[in-house]
Amino acid sequence: MPYGTVNADKMTTSDGVSSSGLYGFKNRILNGQMVIDQRNAGASVTPNGTYTLDRWAAFNSQSSKFTVQQNAGSVTPPVGFTNYLGVTSSSAYSVVASDYFMLAQRIEGYNVADLNWGSANAKTVTLSFWVRSSLTGTFGGVLTNSANNRSYPFTYTISAANTWEQKSVTIAGDTTGTWLTTNGSGLEVYFGLGVGSTYSGTAGAWAGSTFYSATGATSVVGTNGATFYITGVQLEKGSTATSFDYRPYTTELQLCQRYFVSLQEGIWTANGSGTATAGIYMPVTMRATPTLYATPAVMTIWDPQITSYTQSSASGSLPLGGPSKDFVIVQSGNFSGMNTGRTLFWQSGGSIQLGAEL
Repeated sequence: MPYGTVNADKMTTSDGVSSSGLYGFKNRILNGQMVIDQRNAGASVTPNGTYTLDRWAAFNSQSSKFTVQQNAGSVTPPVGFTNYLGVTSSSAYSVVASDYFMLAQRIEGYNVADLNWGSANAKTVTLSFWVRSSLTGTFGGVLTNSANNRSYPFTYTISAANTWEQKSVTIAGDTTGTWLTTNGSGLEVYFGLGVGSTYSGTAGAWAGSTFYSATGATSVVGTNGATFYITGVQLEKGSTATSFDYRPYTTELQLCQRYFVSLQEGIWTANGSGTATAGIYMPVTMRATPTLYATPAVMTIWDPQITSYTQSSASGSLPLGGPSKDFVIVQSGNFSGMNTGRTLFWQSGGSIQLGAEL
C-alpha cells in the first residue's frame, strides 16, 4: 500500500491518520520519545530490575553494571525529538552464559489485543527506533509474551559510532502461544545491552524459549564507558515503519500515569500522635490497585490558621481499606505539635509516588 493511502477496512491511512484527519493509537509503545520521567526528573540512576524513565524498565542479572538517565551525555537528539534514554556502561564486564542486561517495555494486553497473537489471524508488526552508540556492530533484542516462553529475537546493525541511526524490524505475528489481552502484560519488547548464551536465540524466527536478545549481539556492558542512546521507539501494526506517532504531552503523561503517578498535592487531616491522612483521587484510573512506590521524602504541610509542620523523618503508608484504582488514602507521620482534626495543606517537600506497573 503506498504511503498515505487509505486502509478502507479501518478508515485510516497507512501512517495512522483516520479519514477525519485524527490520529489513532498507532504506536503501542508509551513514552517512546522519552519525554516523561516522573520518578527521577532527569537524574541518573543505577537500576536494579527497576523502572527508569516512565514505562521503561531496566533488567539486570548483576548490579551496578550500567546507569540510565534521560538525555545522558547531553548530545543532540535526532531531528523531531527533544529527549532520549541514555545508557552508560559502568565497567568492562564479561557477560557469562546466564547473564542478562536489557531495557524493556511491557505493553498492557488491552493495547495489543487487536493483534490477535496466538491465533491464525495474528497480525504483522513493525518496530522502529532511533539509536546511537559509541560501539558499532550487530545489536539484538526480542519480542516476547508475559510468560517469556514465546520469543522472537531480532538484530539490527549500528554502522557508525556516536551517530543517530534509524532502524526498523518487521515481525510476523505469533500464531501460537498465550498472549494476554486484558490488564496483564500482553507483549514485551526488550533491547539487549549484554545477554549471555542461555538467553540468546537465533534471530528472525519465533521460538518456544526464554530469550532476551539475539545470538552474537554486541555487549554494551562489556566496554567501560560505552553508551547506548535510544528514542522514537514505535511498535505498530503492519509491515512498514511509518512516521512517529507524536501524541500531546498531556496525553502521553496520562497514559503513563495509568502505571505510575507522582503527586505533590493533597488536603490532609491531622489525626493526632504526629500523623496526618489525605484522600487522593488518581489523575487517571490506574491499571490495578496501586502500591506506595517509596517512602516520600520529608514534607512540610501547612495549617493556614496556625503554622506549618515539617516531619522529623520521612514517612508514608497506604492504610488498609483505602486503595483502589481511582482513589487512595495516604497516611504520613513523624510530625510534632499538630492539633487533631485540623485541615492541612501540602506546602513543600517530597511526593507521593504510587505504582501499578506490569
